[in-house]
Amino acid sequence: MDDAEIISLYFQRSETAISQTATKYGKYCYQIAYHILSSREDSEESVNDTYLAAWNAMPPRRPNALSAFLGKLTRYISLDRWKNRSALKRGGGQVALSLDELEECVAGGSDPEKEADRKELLRYLNRFLDSLPEIQRKVFVCRYWYLESIPEIAARFGISESKVTAMLHRLRQKLRKRLEMEGLL
Repeated sequence: MDDAEIISLYFQRSETAISQTATKYGKYCYQIAYHILSSREDSEESVNDTYLAAWNAMPPRRPNALSAFLGKLTRYISLDRWKNRSALKRGGGQVALSLDELEECVAGGSDPEKEADRKELLRYLNRFLDSLPEIQRKVFVCRYWYLESIPEIAARFGISESKVTAMLHRLRQKLRKRLEMEGLL
């Protein structure tokens, strides 16, 4: 079943929409959740929460790209679950490490007064990613969107871990310099 048909099922409020979503995108959503949570049970719960969030969002929202829509929902739900879990027990892990690395060049926070700045930063980040060679863009996205570990990225692209680490370091420096030049930092 294609994405338009699945979205139509959501708009018809047919429960088949969820089973079709699970069939087509279940593994994809689980992978995103697992990279963040590193727990089978928590990941499965996040994926189920993603289906509920999709059910509640459609209608009225009609996503242009169902995979991106579901991936974004899964990521936010999983990050919220991770934050709640780690509030009880402070510790490391790939999520904390990835977010700490990126924090060097992009200030966090969800202050409503800074919403316009955040949107501008997101537009600039997309332009920055578009300007990168394909391998650098994919490595950056794997690390900071999918929160994959350095060894996973190295294995995925057939390069050494030290090369991945160096590439990410250079990309963060490049991003920081560009953001400073644009007055976004």
